[in-house]
Amino acid sequence: MVTRGLGELPLARVEVDRAAHHRGDEAFLARAWADPTTAVLGVDGARLAVAGDALDWRSPPQMDPSTPRYLLGVDAGGRAYFAVHTALGEAGRSLREVGDRLSGADAGLGVLATALDQWHERHPHCPRCGAATEVAMAGFVRRCPRDGSEHHPRTDPAIIVLVTDPSGRRALLGRQASWPPRRFSTLAGFVEAGESAEAAVVREVAEESAVVVASVTYLASQAWPFPASLMLAFRAVAAGDADPVPDGEEIAQARWVSRDQLAAEVASGELLLPPSVSIARALIDGWAAQ
Repeated sequence: MVTRGLGELPLARVEVDRAAHHRGDEAFLARAWADPTTAVLGVDGARLAVAGDALDWRSPPQMDPSTPRYLLGVDAGGRAYFAVHTALGEAGRSLREVGDRLSGADAGLGVLATALDQWHERHPHCPRCGAATEVAMAGFVRRCPRDGSEHHPRTDPAIIVLVTDPSGRRALLGRQASWPPRRFSTLAGFVEAGESAEAAVVREVAEESAVVVASVTYLASQAWPFPASLMLAFRAVAAGDADPVPDGEEIAQARWVSRDQLAAEVASGELLLPPSVSIARALIDGWAAQ
């Protein structure tokens, strides 16, 4: 999927139909699991089974039949894809590491597998009565056997924004206190209850850098399943060009950077950018290439 000014985002690629209409069809699920052409992926929270630059798909007989399985989708040729929780240990790889090297089909399926498995790991009990819940709807529901309630995977919206000064010649970058000394990125934060994404941009930028935003433009979104975020990417223009003031808690440093400064400092190693799989990197690269 190509988005405005950001090119193709690695974790926003979708090439396999999620086939939601099959999730409650037990006969279909049984047939698909018995089909030797069905592809099954081992997933361990944020880690996936990977072989080289591709996901390590296996056949159903190679997987533990007692483990709940999650239907990821069905491709145009009718091949079904499942994920199964599997202990991978250090052999597993995160999408942070390999997401930008995977094919479009593998990337989309890997994002879904990662998001589902982490949700199941973190929500084993009913939030209403505390009873242990059961996997239903091919992994897209957890059902409480005590009160009958159904619970669905959640996604937390978060904004991420590249702010420029009024001239557009400088971009605002910040470094979180927990990051290495030279690592800088765009500003980001979660959308609060009852808040629009645009309002969250204005609030987060002001809170983290004391920069006042005058205009906000939405660009694109990308899932960030670590464990359950949806990154909403924006460009924004500051109302002035005053020096930013970091909050000193979440943001340790904040600074304006010109395109020439960015190129020179990245080349010298003085400034480290976020990984290419992230939407933050797409925002920075898109601005730098203008």
